[in-house]
Amino acid sequence: MVTLGIIGVVSAMTVPTLMQNHQRKTYVTQLHKVYNELQQALMQYQNDKNAVNLTEAGLNSEAACNEFVSSYFKTIQTCENALTPCFEDAASYKTLNGGKPTTNFHVSTSYVIASGASVRFWYTPSGDKVGNFIVDINGKAGPNIFGRDVFNIAVFKNGLLDDGAGTSAPLTKEERENLYSSSCKSDLYGCFGKILNDNWEMSY
Repeated sequence: MVTLGIIGVVSAMTVPTLMQNHQRKTYVTQLHKVYNELQQALMQYQNDKNAVNLTEAGLNSEAACNEFVSSYFKTIQTCENALTPCFEDAASYKTLNGGKPTTNFHVSTSYVIASGASVRFWYTPSGDKVGNFIVDINGKAGPNIFGRDVFNIAVFKNGLLDDGAGTSAPLTKEERENLYSSSCKSDLYGCFGKILNDNWEMSY
């Protein structure tokens, strides 16, 4: 009976951890799929325009960002100049610390793509950054937490993708770690860079 009791306690401690690890891997797999799709679409866009970078190719306005998504992704729903119903309402989204992001959602057109992910491409030029690609990897399904199923990916004119707060790419590992420490638990930034640093593992 003592042995069975010990086994029960160990199982009670181990099973939730295994389930959490499995969920983290599922999130990362879904994120990686959208990342690859975005990277391939950007490369195709630049090649189609015979351009040396994405800005030269014409990715230089909010309208151009929307045209890129609608032309280079298979979209199944479009929400003109709106978050909903492609995403959940902004009030439904939280950060890892349970609060609200300190950075507000930018008003722009949103989409649901064929994989079921919800995406929106903000034109937010800064340095070499073209804009920010916001993805909710499982659409309106929960948990709707930045750093778990919602991520902010920066798109740079050289075609690289990195953490949303960067202004040139690639960011150094130290820059990503600093963003993770300062912003991942309380804002839209820092979590994606941490996943890149940890070789596509969600270690937090």
